[in-house]
Amino acid sequence: MSNSHSEKEILVIVSKLKKYIRSVSGMNTAGSVAPALSDAIRLLCDQAIEKARSDRRKTVMDRDFS
Repeated sequence: MSNSHSEKEILVIVSKLKKYIRSVSGMNTAGSVAPALSDAIRLLCDQAIEKARSDRRKTVMDRDFS
């Protein structure tokens, strides 16, 4: 279902990510963080999609991420 374009798309708002990391830790954020985090988000979403499918739902819900 996924294509190479969506697999490489950044799924986070980089400026908000950097602002959060700086406000919490005072640290800078490397450019490689957003793609790595997007990959982690994709994995979590894929797992949640499978959970919803196994429950025979067409809607991914917050409970699918636990």
